[in-house]
Amino acid sequence: MEHLPPARLKTRGPRRIVSLVPHATELLFALGLGDRVVGVSHECDHPAAARDLPQVTSSALPAGLDAAGIDAAVRQLAAAGGGSNRLDVDLLERLRPDLVVTQALCTVCAVSHDEVVALCREMPGTPEVLALDPHTFGETLEDVAAVAAVCHVPDAGAALRRAIGTRVDRVRVAVRGADRPRVAAVEWFDPVYVAGHWTPQLIELAGGTDLLGLPGERSARTTFEELALLRPEVVVCMPCGYDAERSLAEAVPRAERLWEGGPRRVVAVDASGLFARPGPRLVDGLELLAHVLHPDRVPAPAADVLDVPRAATSRRRAARA
Repeated sequence: MEHLPPARLKTRGPRRIVSLVPHATELLFALGLGDRVVGVSHECDHPAAARDLPQVTSSALPAGLDAAGIDAAVRQLAAAGGGSNRLDVDLLERLRPDLVVTQALCTVCAVSHDEVVALCREMPGTPEVLALDPHTFGETLEDVAAVAAVCHVPDAGAALRRAIGTRVDRVRVAVRGADRPRVAAVEWFDPVYVAGHWTPQLIELAGGTDLLGLPGERSARTTFEELALLRPEVVVCMPCGYDAERSLAEAVPRAERLWEGGPRRVVAVDASGLFARPGPRLVDGLELLAHVLHPDRVPAPAADVLDVPRAATSRRRAARA
């Protein structure tokens, strides 16, 4: 997703913005507001310029946990009323924001929305708090308009929505009339979760049929046995927060289970950049999915699509025989 040049209406709208979630940071830069962003979360790694900004959060999770360990730690934090991110209150106050952009969608993957609101009420200048809470692909486009309105750049918001819409329509036309492969989108491995929220819509727009995820609903827990019984034709491994290489590394030890239902292809993708964040790069994820499902109709994307090898399954079955 290309970023617009810096907005020039400096006298209107917030001039010092802190973003507490990566998709908000990406959206602000895509709207040409990067020069107004003065602080970000520790997870804000796109675009590259965001990595040089002060980080007002840090992870509360111990380092080195595997998938099951991360799940257990997150559940423990949630049960105690906390999340997986800590907020550096002193730094936030020193940055003197007039707008703080956060989210209320996931209570464990970002600083608590209520905590942010309570803190900003006590800060000098009482910065405005804007929570982005999309559950569907359409609602992510509404967020574009909402942020553009608050920041007084409506034309930039309209242009970004048009650009995304054009790319979505291009995919729709490309896959029209094609067979719709059965798809399982695996969002976590231990325990097994399938993706919800906007991902089932992306799969549908890409010309597939999501076997387990429900549009607009939370990610759902399942089992490898259930996945195999549904016999998906394509399995997409998109463990939340991981890039394509890490997704592949997590998928390979579970290759036998992922291939059990007889899919024609199992792939690992950049979940962190293209699927888990409800921002302007979701359309990149859509184009990637459309190529995976219909490589003869949709050109290869710039992002990596890594095949999970079937060889591990074959070797284990041969050893049992």
